[in-house]
Amino acid sequence: MAQIRPFMAYRPCQGMEKRIAALPYDVYNREEACEVVKKNPDSFLAVDRAETQFGEEVDTYADCVYEKADQLLREKIQEGKFVQDPTPCFYLYELTMDGNSQTGVVACASIDDYRNNVIKKHENTRADKEEDRIRHVDTCSMQTGPIFLAYRAKEELQNKIGEIKTQTPVYDFVSEDGIEHRVWVISEAADVAMIEEAFAKIPAIYIADGHHRCASAVKVGLKRREQHPDYTGEEEFNYFLAVIFPDEELQILDYNRVVKDLNGLDVDAFLAAIEDHFMIEKKGRIPYRPEKKGAFGMFLEDEWYCLTAKKEIRSEDAVEGLDVSLLQNYLLNPVLGIEDPKTDKRIDFVGGIRGLGELERRVHTDMKVAFSMYPTSIGELFAVADAGRLMPPKSTWFEPKLRSGLFLHEIER
Repeated sequence: MAQIRPFMAYRPCQGMEKRIAALPYDVYNREEACEVVKKNPDSFLAVDRAETQFGEEVDTYADCVYEKADQLLREKIQEGKFVQDPTPCFYLYELTMDGNSQTGVVACASIDDYRNNVIKKHENTRADKEEDRIRHVDTCSMQTGPIFLAYRAKEELQNKIGEIKTQTPVYDFVSEDGIEHRVWVISEAADVAMIEEAFAKIPAIYIADGHHRCASAVKVGLKRREQHPDYTGEEEFNYFLAVIFPDEELQILDYNRVVKDLNGLDVDAFLAAIEDHFMIEKKGRIPYRPEKKGAFGMFLEDEWYCLTAKKEIRSEDAVEGLDVSLLQNYLLNPVLGIEDPKTDKRIDFVGGIRGLGELERRVHTDMKVAFSMYPTSIGELFAVADAGRLMPPKSTWFEPKLRSGLFLHEIER
């Protein structure tokens, strides 16, 4: 069962929340991050990406960058831009995009639950991507970016969340991208105990987004255990910062594909090769978004098509039956020669938040063909994780993105 517990968050003082809250560190390249911080020095991106404080001659991963992150964080706390709650609390974090709201419990999750697969993964991580956040968390002794977790909704928990949301939030603001953010502090002992007990009855929690940040937080916790051989398990470094959402409220957007060439085929030969496994229907110039599982949009030579997977290639297997697997196994690999989409430079991935117009733009500039996907469902994600399997790369795109800087978890004082 899941061990989810309250904590004493550092969070922005009232009035600073909108200026401090920042998109996750990994949605920006260095140049973009520098522009954000230049425009708004209070953005938490200055801490999450402290290379923004140096010239280009300083390497992004230099020791001084992580030391600067710690310095900036401590300065902001000393300046009163952050306050710390005096007792362990849970928090509610509601994000609303295009009229759809999702509300998660902000809490700390157990690194042992991660290791024992109570917190389930659906994606592999890369050591090089982990290393940066390991150094950041370790140097700052603070977790700054929450992990996006999901659980199967429970009525008693949803009722309690609804009750708390009738109170006045401590934060209520709209970010530059139009997302509304609201936060409530849960400090009443009875409410805290009820939420902790409710999660203790939940057998599994799932990583929705943030596999690398999660793996990094766990490795820092294990490192601290080695440094404190007499640890009890109650220390903060045994837990990591998370926002935990009910499955029924989550949105997964399409994660689309663009490919640089037709692998030496002309258009007629390419279409003929696709017909082995897909039915092809012309859709004309109007962008086509698939309306059901097993259907794919394709933009080629200024025309949209609907590709529908034939019955014989469909599968009930948790992984092989995913639309991203069908496209990879029966078109991208055998027809276009893309054996490993993680490493092949001929393929790129476009998040659904950018819209189908971005697929057309890419085909008109640096790509030859684009594929629009039907979104992977949260049920499919749970099924893969429950089977102890992994999804193909770039299977899910979650929106809206959780902001960094609204909740900080200190792992050691």
